[in-house]
Amino acid sequence: MEYVYAAMLLHSADRDISEDAVSSVLTAAGVEVDGGRIKALVASLGSVDIDEAMATAVAAPVASAAPSAATGGASTEAAPAEEEVAEKEAEEEAGGFEGLGSLFG
Repeated sequence: MEYVYAAMLLHSADRDISEDAVSSVLTAAGVEVDGGRIKALVASLGSVDIDEAMATAVAAPVASAAPSAATGGASTEAAPAEEEVAEKEAEEEAGGFEGLGSLFG
């Protein structure tokens, strides 16, 4: 995830997401750099409109965890709804970031 975070940091700072820039960010953060992963990340992001991908991404519903945490997880009614939400989030996460999953395999 550090590699994607480095790219997102560069993007938010309006910097070019290049191999050298990603490597510099990771080195500054104390991360051991893998040149192959950086090259794959930069190549994968070349065809992605990051602003559009971030705009269409759906944040995980934080409130859905609160009722189960408040009751100590004893509620059995919430379980099916949470599974459906998790499945839906997994489907939505796949959109817009095709190919990035292979970087972390």
